[in-house]
Amino acid sequence: MKRVLFFFAICLSCQGVAQSNWQRFKQLLPAQKTWVILHPFKAKKAYIVSLEANKISDSIAKTHLLDGDISGGQVDAFRHAYWMARLNQEIGKSAAKSLGKAHEKDNYRQFKKQLLEEGVLPDKISSDMDLINNNIGLNYTQKGKPYPKDGLIYRIVNEILAGKLRILKKDKEGNYVSCSGEILTPEELKNSWTNNKCLVPSNLSLK
Repeated sequence: MKRVLFFFAICLSCQGVAQSNWQRFKQLLPAQKTWVILHPFKAKKAYIVSLEANKISDSIAKTHLLDGDISGGQVDAFRHAYWMARLNQEIGKSAAKSLGKAHEKDNYRQFKKQLLEEGVLPDKISSDMDLINNNIGLNYTQKGKPYPKDGLIYRIVNEILAGKLRILKKDKEGNYVSCSGEILTPEELKNSWTNNKCLVPSNLSLK
């Protein structure tokens, strides 16, 4: 998501069309660049919501509300659900959903270039997790209808603790494990877009 924030920041300054900004814009990942081009008047709101989602998620990660895991854990699930819920309020379900898909689509390009996201390489099952949690988050709000932010935060936290979202299975030491409980080493995950990580209900965190 931090990469999303980067390209929004560029787009917001593109109204001045400075040459340096244009050069930076051309370097953006293709799917995200296309989304901004197709939604120029929604980009600013999406940028603000993205900042908000990251800020709140970072704050929650420092509490005992969830497991503190920003990569594949409960906080990761929260961030995506909250992001989509707020985007739905601000720019509507269709635009929000397509932005989420663009972000995950570009994750494969990040993997091919060995670029990290939230400290780890993207992979297919992580993208699957994000898309599931994105779609769940879209159902928590409606466009243009107010929903107290505190209420939304606690609703999503409670949904996570009830197992309604999805996270990646890990052991108590934070290692990714397969559905059968086998530890997956960093070496075997490094060069594999499709791997044996396991999606589980969000109340199965061991943190």
